[in-house]
Order: sequence, then structure tokens, then C-alpha cells
Amino acid sequence: MRETVLTSDAEISLRRISAASVCDVCELSETLSDEQRDMVADNGTSIAEAHFSENAWFRAIYAEETLVGFILLHEGSDWDDGIDCPGVYLWRFMIARPFQGRGFGKQAIALVVRDLKARGLRELYTSYGQGPGSPEGFYRGLGFEPTGEHYDDELEAVLRF
Repeated sequence: MRETVLTSDAEISLRRISAASVCDVCELSETLSDEQRDMVADNGTSIAEAHFSENAWFRAIYAEETLVGFILLHEGSDWDDGIDCPGVYLWRFMIARPFQGRGFGKQAIALVVRDLKARGLRELYTSYGQGPGSPEGFYRGLGFEPTGEHYDDELEAVLRF
């Protein structure tokens, strides 16, 4: 992956993944620390699972023209997908390690929230593991609050807006 100098005010966009970009999106997973990789499925696995779900929506995250992350949402409960969430669920989310801490993840979530609000929705759910590499601090910093429920061994949280 080519290093590009990006500032925190870079314009963030969510773009469809194409045959030309799918390998680059998959390679982003390799940039994560071992602890982070224990917390989130590889992007290739996520993309494959999404293709078999009628309720999945996924995009590559770009800062200007640089690929920096991946996002996968799931809407509604679907036992075949293993998701029992009545609303929109942030199923997978990652920012490549070289681009973490620059506000790109926060901006990507803000784009999703903007679109959900426009559709009249007022909540976004997610879940995360705890321990080394946990994204808990990131999600809490955005305003996600634990619901007291769990997905397998992950703590469920909700962002109300």
C-alpha cells in the first residue's frame, strides 16, 4: 500500500467496491495489529458474507482518493446471517492501521448516521470484543452506549441520534 500524506480534513467518501478494488480492500486487513485482527474479521471474509446476505450493505472508505477502510452494515434481524438486531447494525468496520487516529473513522460513521437520519432512522447498533485491541474506546468516544446485551462474546452498543 502506498503511503499518502493525508490530513484530518481530507474529504471522506463511501464507495462501491469493484472487481478492480476488491483486492486492495482485502489487503487493508493485513495492516492491522495482531490484537486488532483478533477483534474483526478480514475484509475478504466480510465481503463474502455480505454477498450471501439480502440485508447487507458495504462500502470502501476513502479519504480523498486514498483507500483507508471498510464498512459493512446489516439491516434487520436475519437468523441466516446470525444477526438478531431490529434495526441497522454496524456489522464490520475498520480503518487501516496507517490511517487510524486521524478522524477518518469518525467521519465515516458520521456519513452513515447522516444517511440513516435522512431515512428517518434514529439508532445504529454494533458490538465489539473487549480486551487488547478492542475498539471500545473508539465507539464510546462516538457516543455508543452498551445495551447490556451480547452477540456471542461481544458487547452490544447503540448510538442514538
